[in-house]
Amino acid sequence: MPEITAKLVKELRDKTSAGMMDCKKALIENKGDMEKSIEWLRQKGIASAEKKSGRVAAEGAVGSYIHTGSRVGVLLELNCETDFVARGDLFQGLLRDLSMQVAACPSVEYVSVDQIPEAIASKEKEIEMGRDDLSGKPDQIKEKIVEGRIGKRLKEMALLEQPFIKDSSINVEELVKQVAGKTGENIKVRRFTRYTLGEGIDVKSSDFAEEVASMTSA
Repeated sequence: MPEITAKLVKELRDKTSAGMMDCKKALIENKGDMEKSIEWLRQKGIASAEKKSGRVAAEGAVGSYIHTGSRVGVLLELNCETDFVARGDLFQGLLRDLSMQVAACPSVEYVSVDQIPEAIASKEKEIEMGRDDLSGKPDQIKEKIVEGRIGKRLKEMALLEQPFIKDSSINVEELVKQVAGKTGENIKVRRFTRYTLGEGIDVKSSDFAEEVASMTSA
């Protein structure tokens, strides 16, 4: 297989408008063959989705998912360009799948990595820099290790970076691009909220025998 160079990736990007990572994956999957890579991106709907990514998506729907046992619930807003697409089966299916994905990923708090506040990234860096396994290492090496760990941690917090629960060969971002390509519209995950039963409630433990004793002695 020919080497997948940055120049080759850029050439594919220029021809398809797909993202750099998508282009690299397409070239790897097709052993560097440019025409097959272009066809692969089009079949996935990625190329057409990227071309539409700058268009305003102000329509859409809010979906909900309640997990079995009613202990976890999710509300998610998914946007598209027209009400017609929002009411369609492809869009509604994606909305359900994304809501289920959030329910299945308790560590996910943001839509994408670039939405994570800088304060959180800085805090993660502070934690990692203080770990015992890095003590004694040169600062340059330590910084590189920490950078990799932080990148991984931030991806764990972002919905679009998660492997799709129904097909782990793609992530959520690729799933959204595929559906966008099929509908012919720009589709964006705007926001979501995950509810866990009892979360944040301070439950005080009590000794039942003590309670009875105090009541009878009163």
